[in-house]
Amino acid sequence: MKSEIIFGDNKVKESLNKLLLAKTEDKRLYEWITRAFEDLELDSFSGIQIPKKLIPKEYEKKFGKLDNLWKYNLPNAWRLIYTVKRDQVVVLSIILEWLDHKEYEQRFNY
Repeated sequence: MKSEIIFGDNKVKESLNKLLLAKTEDKRLYEWITRAFEDLELDSFSGIQIPKKLIPKEYEKKFGKLDNLWKYNLPNAWRLIYTVKRDQVVVLSIILEWLDHKEYEQRFNY
């Protein structure tokens, strides 16, 4: 299902812009994330759904009630976390954050 990419808040968008201006490693992360955006625009469900019971309380405090949560695996064990919502006839993939594998495991208590 096609979707439109938006950000959960301005800080996430600003972080992406900082990656664009960064040096080697961060710039590669920017490229991986924007490639993921292309995939999500074509199919908002191309990631892996995270069980509802594992949705961190921190996300609900920051972004409100989330009915679903998805992860998109990026290279070098980075994860893109997003939720999918429907806005009338448009499906939105809302980017919440990206984090490395260690942070991902901490956030989801693995």
